Amino acid sequence: MQRIDHPLLSPSLGSHKTLSSFHFGVAGAAPKVYIQASLHAEELPGMLAAYHLRALLQAAHDAGHIQGEIVLVPMANPIGLAQRLDHKPMGRFEFDTSENFNRHYPDLAAAIAPAVQDALGEDAQANVATVRQAMGAYLAQWKPATELQSLRRTLLTLAHDADFVLDLHCDCEGVMHFYCEESCWEPLQPLAHLLGSQAILLARNSGGGPFDECLSGAWWKLSEMRKAQGHTEPLPQGCCSTTIELRGELDVSHADAQRDAQAIYAFLQHVRVLAVAPGVPLPTIPAPLCQPTPLAGSETLYASTPGVLVFAAQVGQMLAVGDLVAEIIDPVANQSQRMVAGVAGTLYARIRDRYVTTGCELAKIAGAQAFRTGSLLGD
Repeated sequence: MQRIDHPLLSPSLGSHKTLSSFHFGVAGAAPKVYIQASLHAEELPGMLAAYHLRALLQAAHDAGHIQGEIVLVPMANPIGLAQRLDHKPMGRFEFDTSENFNRHYPDLAAAIAPAVQDALGEDAQANVATVRQAMGAYLAQWKPATELQSLRRTLLTLAHDADFVLDLHCDCEGVMHFYCEESCWEPLQPLAHLLGSQAILLARNSGGGPFDECLSGAWWKLSEMRKAQGHTEPLPQGCCSTTIELRGELDVSHADAQRDAQAIYAFLQHVRVLAVAPGVPLPTIPAPLCQPTPLAGSETLYASTPGVLVFAAQVGQMLAVGDLVAEIIDPVANQSQRMVAGVAGTLYARIRDRYVTTGCELAKIAGAQAFRTGSLLGD
């Protein structure tokens, strides 16, 4: 195992932050899997899962079981982790720009299209190598102007040539759930089932430029761009990425983290980046706990009035249209406002706060029928 510390651009005299990555296997070996945790820095379950996964990977390294390359970034956001306001962690948005740490990543397809214009041919794997080389060259010439840009560039540099990218997050309160681009779902199905996902949300392009879709989206976007220009050369989906929501912010326990680490480890065996011991079968993929639903079918409930929030529905609960999700109590006016489900499906996430102002996001339900358009992710 090799540890590499990557200094970020210093925002102020006498101050600098460092991102650390841990590398297992042989650099450049295939397949390559990149795993990062806590890009939203207050979302800690992934950081603990990465701690337990690192021990498993070290044991696999010592046993000679690593057949490809694995890059683990157990703490992906040193900027956000240091941000606190009145003793409260503020790791989702950067203070200087108010930008979400998991938005505004570059459109790699558009960035590298001119560089590969005349370089792709009939060999699919050669085309994958050409595109990855072009991505690497683009990232190498990118001169970040801010600390946040240097973080984004460093993360992409570590991950751009990976076959699989796993971005570990969590919700405020939630069950295990899984965000994935449609083009990546088939190869990533085993991981969702190993983790026991209770909601699986698929989108062609969710919008906003999140980290995972910057990497996986580049491949299908570039392929479609080429086809629209009349090119027919083969270009596989060179990177399959996902955002994994490891339950809620308070679900930080060794028991959960160890289970999650074991599930990710089993997936690494499944994709042959890790060998199993002689005579030991590959991990069995469990039956799914749910069927995928479109992200465009997910309903977000918003507070229609201010007050004390009292949830009637629990995360993981199956809801029918009209079922009571929560009440908002106004003790001054002596009134109660009912918030009900507008779609049928699993209540997969809800907020932690119990006082809300008008317009606050309350909860999310995974509906089976798409009805939303435009940017599908929250802020």
